[in-house]
Parts: sequence; structure tokens; C-alpha cells
Amino acid sequence: METLLLSYEEVAKIAKQLYQNSIRAAVEIPENIGKMVIIDIETGDYSVDKDGLKAADYLYEKNPLARLFGIRIGYNVAASFSGFMERVSE
Repeated sequence: METLLLSYEEVAKIAKQLYQNSIRAAVEIPENIGKMVIIDIETGDYSVDKDGLKAADYLYEKNPLARLFGIRIGYNVAASFSGFMERVSE
């Protein structure tokens, strides 16, 4: 398999498209709000956990070369340096 070099922006774009098109409906349920969904942008596999590292470890076990991107469920950012995260309004 040929490896393509992607910028952070390209990885984020692919992950957000996967999230919107095929993952969001399955994971945005009340008990998951605030948890992390980690997405393998090449396979579309994902894992949800309150700890994003645990979710990433699970995906790396399946595919050690996975390219992962994390999204905090129900928020418009995965992490915030200011300590403030804005909830996505529906």
C-alpha cells in the first residue's frame, strides 16, 4: 500500500467528512456527549471512549499504521488550549 503524506488540515478534513457522513448518527447519543471518537481516516474504523488515548490504542491494535484523528463528541473542537469548549448547537 502506498503511503500518502497528508497535512494536518487534509487529515482533519477527511476525518470530519467521515464523522458527518457515517459516524455522527451512531455516536452522538446523550451518554457519549463529551467523550472522544477517534477515527482511522484510511479505514473509517472508529472507537469511542472518555479517554481518547484508550480509543486510539484500540485502533492501533487493529492497524499499527493507522492515521488517527480525534473529535470530541457534541463539541466543535477536540481540545482547547484556553480550557473553554463550545457545545455544538443543533
